[in-house]
Amino acid sequence: MTKRFKLVDLDCANCAAKMETAIKKLPGVEDAAVSFMTQKLTVTAEESRFEEIMDQIEKACKKVEPDCRIVR
Repeated sequence: MTKRFKLVDLDCANCAAKMETAIKKLPGVEDAAVSFMTQKLTVTAEESRFEEIMDQIEKACKKVEPDCRIVR
């Protein structure tokens, strides 16, 4: 299942790249893309665990960019 989310307060392209790398390492995530230009996160993950995986993604993003929020 692939879903796209808006990111709020993503401040730099380097942080976006770090977030993308961290998200791709999470179990259950098949693919992920973080775009600094469009302020969007695209995630492909297991449908049965999608909400649980999104919670893990939020924690990973907060470690890189504490002010960034994912609009679900």
